[in-house]
Amino acid sequence: MREVNEGAPTYAGQRATAETIERGDGGGLSVDALLAKVRTATASTPHGTDVATPAAVVPDAVLDVVPHVGLNVGPHVEGLAAAIAAAAGRHLPEGHLAPDADFFDAGGTSVGAVELVATLEDELGIEIALDDVFADARPTSLAHRWLSIAGTRPAPAPGVLPAPVSRTPVTPAPYSTARPEDLDQILADLALADRLPWTDDPEPVPPRRILLTGATGFLGSHMLLDLLRHSDAHVYCLVRAADEEAAVARLGEALKSYELPWSSEVRRRVTVLPGDIRRPHLGLSDELWTTLTHELDSVVGVAAAVDFLRGYQSLRQSNVIGSLTLAELAATGRPKPLHHISSIAVFNEVGITAMGEDDPLAHVDRLVAGYDQTKWAAEVALRRARDHGLIVTALRPGGIGGHTRTGAYNPQDLSSGLISAFGRFRTVPAFNHLNAAPVDWVSRVAVAVICEPDAWGYDYNLTGVPNTLDDVVRDMALGGMHVRVQDWDEWRTHALARLDAEPVPELAFLARVLQSPTALKLCEATLKGPAAAAERTAALVEALGLRPAARYDAQAQLRTFERLAEDGLARLPHRDDQPYLWFSETTEGGVGPVGAPADTPCSMALTLSLASMYQLVKERRVDVTGELACAAVHPEPLVVERGDVWIRPEEGIPQRHGMRHRLLSYRLTLRDADGGRWWLEGHKYARARRDVWRQTRALTVEIGHEGAPAALAGELVVPADSYLRDQIDGIKVDPRLTSQEKRAAKLTWLAWFGLEMGRGLLSPFARAAADLLDLRRTPTPSEQHR
Repeated sequence: MREVNEGAPTYAGQRATAETIERGDGGGLSVDALLAKVRTATASTPHGTDVATPAAVVPDAVLDVVPHVGLNVGPHVEGLAAAIAAAAGRHLPEGHLAPDADFFDAGGTSVGAVELVATLEDELGIEIALDDVFADARPTSLAHRWLSIAGTRPAPAPGVLPAPVSRTPVTPAPYSTARPEDLDQILADLALADRLPWTDDPEPVPPRRILLTGATGFLGSHMLLDLLRHSDAHVYCLVRAADEEAAVARLGEALKSYELPWSSEVRRRVTVLPGDIRRPHLGLSDELWTTLTHELDSVVGVAAAVDFLRGYQSLRQSNVIGSLTLAELAATGRPKPLHHISSIAVFNEVGITAMGEDDPLAHVDRLVAGYDQTKWAAEVALRRARDHGLIVTALRPGGIGGHTRTGAYNPQDLSSGLISAFGRFRTVPAFNHLNAAPVDWVSRVAVAVICEPDAWGYDYNLTGVPNTLDDVVRDMALGGMHVRVQDWDEWRTHALARLDAEPVPELAFLARVLQSPTALKLCEATLKGPAAAAERTAALVEALGLRPAARYDAQAQLRTFERLAEDGLARLPHRDDQPYLWFSETTEGGVGPVGAPADTPCSMALTLSLASMYQLVKERRVDVTGELACAAVHPEPLVVERGDVWIRPEEGIPQRHGMRHRLLSYRLTLRDADGGRWWLEGHKYARARRDVWRQTRALTVEIGHEGAPAALAGELVVPADSYLRDQIDGIKVDPRLTSQEKRAAKLTWLAWFGLEMGRGLLSPFARAAADLLDLRRTPTPSEQHR
C-alpha cells in the first residue's frame, strides 16, 4: 500500500545520521546564549564572501530571486525555500537539504535548529521563530510561513544587515489550540487508514515469529529481552542503519547501554533487519517485505520519534505514517495482530477529567504539542484499521521510569528529567498526579499482552499506580531531600535560572522544553491531569499471575536515582547538607601508650547525624562531628574534621576466632589547636558474655599521628545515664518536616538500628551455642587455641 507513504521525502544516504532525531545536544548552553554565540560568529564573516553558501548548493536562479543580503522576495516561495534549504544544509551531516525534506529527519538536532534561526536572520534577514522551526522544519513550509507575514514587515535596505533583535528572555504565550495546517494534515492522515487492505482474524496462538520496531530504544530494548525470556518466539528487529552489520552493532550497543545481555543465545533468536520505519515498506526490499507478510505472525510497533519540541509535520512520518505502514504489513498476507505502543499523551488536553482505558481521547484541536498530536493520530488511525478486520492492541505507557534493579533509565524521558530536577534543585512544581511506572514492569506487562491471544485487541493503560504530590514530597523527605513546593510558573523560572547558572549538559533537553511554548502546554497537561485508570490492565496482571502494579516510590527509584547522580543529572544528599536526623553521644574513659595502662583521662563529645535514610540503608554509615579532649594527645580539645561510624561492618563478621563481633566501627580525622592531624579508630564489640548492656556502650580506641601507627590505646564508655537521654529521647529531626514525618523518621531509625544491634549481639551467643553442640571428635586448631 505505497499510497500510504505518498509525499514522503527522499531519505537516501541519510539513515545513518538520522538517529540523532530523538536526542538534542545542547552542550549546556541556553537557547539565548547559543543564539548570541552563533550571531557573533556569523557577523565576523566578511559579507560578499560566499563561504557559507556554495554556488553548487544555491542555483543562480535562486540567487537572482534571493540576494545574499537585503531579502525582498515577494511571492517567490520556491526561491526562498531553496535559500532556506541551502542555509539549513550547512547544519546537517550530509551538507544539503531538499526544500521538501524535514530538517530533523535529515539528521538535524535541536541545537542545529537554533543555529539555523540565527543564520537565517543574520544572512538573509528572515526572522523565523524557533518554535516555527520545530513545528514544521521543511524549508518550503518555513518559506510559506514567513511570506504569509512578510507583508507586515519592511524589507531591510540592500547590503545592510537587519538591526540586532533584543534577546531579553521572554515567555511567549503558549498556543491554546492546534495550528489549522496541522489539523488539516491530521485529517488527511486519518483518511489513509481507509486504504488499508481487509484482513481476517489471526490464529489465536502465542506468536512464534515477531517483528519488533524500536528495539534500540529504552522500552523496546527491554521488551526484546522479555519476549525472548517469556516466549519461544524468534524476533525480527527493524533497526535504522545503512546495512546489516551496522544494524547489528547498533542493536548490541543499545542493549549493553541499558545493562541488558547481548549474548550468543540472544543473537541466535534475533534477526536484525536494516530499515527505516519512515520509508515505504519500512525501507525493505519488495522481496523481503513479501516474505515477512507471509511468515510473521505478530507485529509490535515500539519505534517513535520522541521529541517534545518538534511539531506534527516534523514527527508524522515516524509516528503516524510509520504506524500505518506496520498496519499494512499486519493486514497483508497472513493475518497478524498489531500491538501498538501508544502513550498516555493521547489524553494530554488541559482540563480533561478522566483517563480510563475506554474513556474518550482528548479533542485533537486542543492538543498543541506535536508529539501528543502524532500519538493521538496514530491511535485513532489504527482504530479505523480495526474496521478492516485488523486486530489492534493499544498499549499506553505514561512516564517510563528507570529499571528497579539495574537503574537503567532513558535520559531523554520527560519523567527522568523532571525527577532529576526535583532532586537536584530540591523544588517541585505543584501537580495532581505523575502517571509513571518502571520500565521493567511496563515491558513485562506489554509482553504478556503480546503473548496472550485472549488479551489482543483491547486498550491498556500501562501507567502503574500514580504518584501524588504528597507521595513525592514524602518520599524525598524520607530520603533526606526536603523539597519546596512551588506553583508551575515559579518552578519553571527557578529551574531555568538554576540550569543557566549551573549548566548540566544531560539536562539541556529539559531546559529547551521549559522554554518552548508548545512543550509547556504538554507539561501543563501532564502535571494537571487526573490519575490514569487501568482496571483492564490490573485484571490481566492478576489473571496471569504477574507482579501487580505498585507505586513508583523512593525504594523503586533508588537504583535509578543512584545512576542519575553518577551521570551528573541528580544530586544525592551529602554530609554538608542540613542533617535529616541527629543525636549526641558522650564517652568517658582513659587511654595510655600502646601496651601500657590506660590511666590518662579522655572523653569525646560527638554529634552523630544522617544526611538521609538512603545513606543509612545503602552505606550503613553515620556522619560524625564533635571534639576529643585528651591531655595525652594535646592540652586543648581536638576537633573532628571528618568522622564516620559504620554499623555492623562486614555484617558483623568476627575478627578473632569467632569470639568478638563488631557492632560499630569509628574512624575519625582530628585536628589539634596547633594544626597537627591525628586519627582515631574505635570499635564496639559483641561477645558471648552477660554484660550485654555495657557492650553496646564500650568503645575500644586507638589514636595516632596522621600517617603513623597507633601511639595510644584505651577504652571509652558511654555513661549509662546519658545513653537513653541522648540517643533515644534526644533524637532531633530536620525542623522542615511535619510532625508526622518527624515521628516516622525517629521510629524508622530506632527500628532499623535496634534490629541491627539485636542481630549483632545475638551472633556471638549463636556461635557459642553451635560450639557446645558440635559433636566432632577431632577439634580444629582454632578450637584448641581457644
